[in-house]
Amino acid sequence: MKQALGIFEVRSMLAAVQAADAMVKAASVKIVDFHFVGSGIVSVVVEGEVAAVKAAVENAMASAGHLAEVISTNVIPRPHDEVSKILK
Repeated sequence: MKQALGIFEVRSMLAAVQAADAMVKAASVKIVDFHFVGSGIVSVVVEGEVAAVKAAVENAMASAGHLAEVISTNVIPRPHDEVSKILK
């Protein structure tokens, strides 16, 4: 896996969809996972170039942060190839 990963977790399905939309519109990223964690928490994982992923995650916080509680965000610049096994 040579692309950066961006992870955005929020406590709302509506806010997660809003965040996903904001991320793909903000930068050249691709959604690789949309996971229902439980207790209303939904995580969205995107991949792309490091700067694009950072911009996408920041845009998700700005766009969906006012709709619901943001649980966590993270950008992993160059994840190890083994990490891709988790997302399959």
